[in-house]
Amino acid sequence: MKLVKLIANLGYGSRKEVTAMFRSGRITDANGEVLYADDQIEHDQIRIDDEPLDPPAGVLLMLHKPVGYTCSTKDHGELIYELLPPRFRLRSPIVANVGRLDRDTSGLLLLTDDGALLHRISSPRHKLPKFYEVTLARDLKGNEEAIFASGKLMLESEKEPLAPAHMTVISNRQVRITVTEGRYHQVRRMFAAVGNHVETLHRSQIGGLMLSDLMVAEWRMLNETERHLLFTQPPP
Repeated sequence: MKLVKLIANLGYGSRKEVTAMFRSGRITDANGEVLYADDQIEHDQIRIDDEPLDPPAGVLLMLHKPVGYTCSTKDHGELIYELLPPRFRLRSPIVANVGRLDRDTSGLLLLTDDGALLHRISSPRHKLPKFYEVTLARDLKGNEEAIFASGKLMLESEKEPLAPAHMTVISNRQVRITVTEGRYHQVRRMFAAVGNHVETLHRSQIGGLMLSDLMVAEWRMLNETERHLLFTQPPP
């Protein structure tokens, strides 16, 4: 792929704008030598304004989504893309969120420009467990764990019962719940179905990948070890 197309696809600008960057000498190699549009060079040796080029297609990153942000490229209010380099939303293909966390939910959100990887992570067929920390408005009744684990719970307007979900009680109003599906507002609707209301919802883990010490509103690229960890099946 020509350097002009490569750099444009990474969101640095249109092909015309990238061509102008070459002409002004802003694109160099790691030694500071000016590059030209037809040069052949390794991706990791390219610099724009002395900064390394963004990773090539196939990225997977983890974001600690704050409450109040929407998983969308264009919507009212604050968007998750405001927490990322502006180029990421201009890449072709775009770096898209894998599934969604609603505006009032915080925690681990994955983004990728790899369509096959996105499908593998989000497809219910792969039963990738997702772990949530939940704070409730009212005390537990005591039968929620059995109801969620039964595989028989029907949500309003749904035609199929939910797959079994595992719940661990932390206190009368705090639980940890693990689901393998990603239905619309699933955890909130599950507790609504048993007569409770979710006050706060935080996703802490997907598969074997934990949010750990990544600070709120921060993000980072995942390495190969972490990608593998994502698809491990930890105990609930």
